[in-house]
Amino acid sequence: MVACKNSSIFANYYILRSSLQKYYYMNRFENNWGNFLSELQQRGRYTFTVADLKQRFNLSEKALFQGIFRMTQTKKIVQIRKGFYVILEPSEISNGLPDIYKYVDALMKSIGKPYYVAMLSAAALHGAAHQQPQEFFIMTEIPLPRNIYNKKNKITFFGKNALLQEGIMQKKSRTGYFNVSTPELTAFDLLNNIKRFGINRITTVLQELHEEMLPSRLSKIAKLIDNKASMQRLGYILETVVGAEKLAYSLYKILSKTIFYPVPLSPSKESKGAIDKKWKIILNMEIEPDL
Repeated sequence: MVACKNSSIFANYYILRSSLQKYYYMNRFENNWGNFLSELQQRGRYTFTVADLKQRFNLSEKALFQGIFRMTQTKKIVQIRKGFYVILEPSEISNGLPDIYKYVDALMKSIGKPYYVAMLSAAALHGAAHQQPQEFFIMTEIPLPRNIYNKKNKITFFGKNALLQEGIMQKKSRTGYFNVSTPELTAFDLLNNIKRFGINRITTVLQELHEEMLPSRLSKIAKLIDNKASMQRLGYILETVVGAEKLAYSLYKILSKTIFYPVPLSPSKESKGAIDKKWKIILNMEIEPDL
């Protein structure tokens, strides 16, 4: 009878000790990781990488990823890309979707690529928000990183051999600065990707975006890009649909000094229709903007 009682006491003791050890470990874990996240935020940082964790914690890789899993489950952080994480603020916890502008610069630095926020995403930043995109567009240099598509994010990368520095500006976020194309480069990027966005959608954007564009800057970008077909389409839309004659004229001054040939308004449709004599645009469709 005494032996059974002692056995029961020892069993309860080990259960209690195990529970206390687990509580101590979890409490220590929460404090260590909590301190790490707090220190980052105090320095104005809301992102970290696995390399940052390895530098901070003397833990095995398995233990690190167990910690990451726990922090993700408790909605302290969210994974954007393999090895790259963002700290969630209280206002972001409900949907688990952090403000992309607070981490886009850090994301691209972690990838090791030059970049700028581009096309519809850039246009929205410049006030052309009617066509608010459901995905986020980033221009970088080729070879391209993989697009980031998951339940929380849809980040699409477009690429060039080299980025046009004269067409990149910086905007301020709560955590620093990020790169974005100027309104003029944004317009050309849209026209250079006309098959992706369509002439009607691009025209709708230009109806708002043109207010932020300057003829001198547009002319400079046009000369550097040297894409006659995009110049013709952009000039035609600005003059005949948007009514931005000064912007259109800045492009026509460049084209008029060169030999240029007819191009279809929409490259996705058959090249049949009347030709606009000034811009040499084959009018193979009718533009129907949303505004």
